[in-house]
Amino acid sequence: MNADYRNPAIRQLRDQQVRFAPREKKLEQVDLAEKLLGELDPARTYSYEYLCYRITKYRPESFPDVRLSGREASHDLRLFVEDVSDAANVPSNAAGERVMTIEDLSKRFRVSTKTISRWREQGLVSRRFLFGGRKRVGFLESSVNRFVRRNEERVRRGGQFSQLEETQRGDIIETARRMVAAGACPAEVTRRIARETGRSVETIRYTIKQFDRAHPDLAVFPRQSGPLREPNKAEIYTRYRRGEPVERLAIRFCRTKTSIYRVIGEMRAKEILGLSLEHMNADQFTAVRPGSIAEKEILGPMPKNTELPKKARLPAGLPPYLASLYDVPLLTREQEVHLFRKFNYLKYKASRLRTRLDPAQPRTGLMDRIEQLFKRATSVKNEIVRANLRLVVAIAKRHVGPAAGFFDLVSDGNISLMRAAEKFDYTRGNKFSTYASWAIMKNFARTIPDEHRHRDRFRTSHEEMFVTTQDERTDQYEAESAQLRRKNQIARILQRLDEREHKIIVTRFGLALGEEPRTLKQVGAEMGVTKERVRQIEARALSKLRQAAHEEKLETPDQ
Repeated sequence: MNADYRNPAIRQLRDQQVRFAPREKKLEQVDLAEKLLGELDPARTYSYEYLCYRITKYRPESFPDVRLSGREASHDLRLFVEDVSDAANVPSNAAGERVMTIEDLSKRFRVSTKTISRWREQGLVSRRFLFGGRKRVGFLESSVNRFVRRNEERVRRGGQFSQLEETQRGDIIETARRMVAAGACPAEVTRRIARETGRSVETIRYTIKQFDRAHPDLAVFPRQSGPLREPNKAEIYTRYRRGEPVERLAIRFCRTKTSIYRVIGEMRAKEILGLSLEHMNADQFTAVRPGSIAEKEILGPMPKNTELPKKARLPAGLPPYLASLYDVPLLTREQEVHLFRKFNYLKYKASRLRTRLDPAQPRTGLMDRIEQLFKRATSVKNEIVRANLRLVVAIAKRHVGPAAGFFDLVSDGNISLMRAAEKFDYTRGNKFSTYASWAIMKNFARTIPDEHRHRDRFRTSHEEMFVTTQDERTDQYEAESAQLRRKNQIARILQRLDEREHKIIVTRFGLALGEEPRTLKQVGAEMGVTKERVRQIEARALSKLRQAAHEEKLETPDQ
């Protein structure tokens, strides 16, 4: 059976029907699943409850909050149809209508068997039947006709390749060679030749690919790059964010505009998934409805200070930075609570929306809304921080010493203040200044220990002894080189994992730059699977890594 399901809920449903459903029920559910497949819209999302009810006629108790994109549901339901029909053991001559094999369809439509396999991924529903006692993939004639009606142009283009004559293939190769010599990239070559000859882009691409494979010394595209690597994707996204047009990026990286847009969407989704959206989840947030009066109150302007603010007395001779801090008024208790509630509510909304983001098929509108909410939340946090910068200066004054300059302390204190704003729980009723003061002083205590502040009190007159004594300290360069070697070895063995295993290991152990380790529950929530499933995949991945580490003879520090 095929195990490449994208959602564990559909996989579990498959297991239940394969094991426990009688044969007649299996066939009924296969028919219902195929009917449902024809109604799914790739742009919509569907609840598991709806999909299960359409197939089985009962509402499930498990996975109440699971939602699938239309594309994900289509993929898993095609596997469901094939797996459950496999378990039903139906002979091909007992299906009630004509059943065709892959070879039959290849002859009927004059396409390769590889094209038929591609059509299966694009919506041609297949089942498994017994052909003379042997299980094989088959297609009901009604399923084939349905696919043809919905994809007439695709089927017509697929059959065009077999109609190419040898002279036409030769003309295509020569035209492509001239265009490459003139500086055109592969995507542009195939697109222009397809337009000039009236053939499909896939036909032109396949013709050139077959020629290059048969004549490597005369290949039209001898250095075709294949799939983009992560550094290339990152560069494309960086250039796009800096304003470089998609058309120019397509030419620079020899890709189609569609593939460039796909890369941009993928990298943007990855960036959004990495946003820090942790927040203090007040009970009132879950009860607030979008557009309601309560939400307008939370997101409204900050209340004005009804009391006459005391004008701060500005000391003489202050540097411009310190003088500018007195231009920002301090917050009242009501203003502080309002800003923190608004800050956390914006991140709450963004995190809720992010759960609907499908990294494989990210929607631009959804990503726009998440980024806008995060930008507004950051703006509110900056407002809170600006109003409390004077607090950092006041604390830094008390910690100035020979080992710590004033402005260095202010810089470190500002970082602590920003972290404190992220972690402060305003619902407990405490003042932010109390919490922030504690965070700043705790940071100073770590970075300015007493022995450094008082080091000038202890001196020796035997400096020449230290000059002639052998330095037995660790070689910093050697230590860094060893660390770099270990990092390269770890990156190499991580490549042995599949995409899902790699993501779980990196996320669980915080291997990505700037990321903290996460719990099994957090990883499962992000990937849409159960905590137990994450644990199973992690165990399998660690077993692979141990084997790879043994084969690579991975260096380990002395115990």
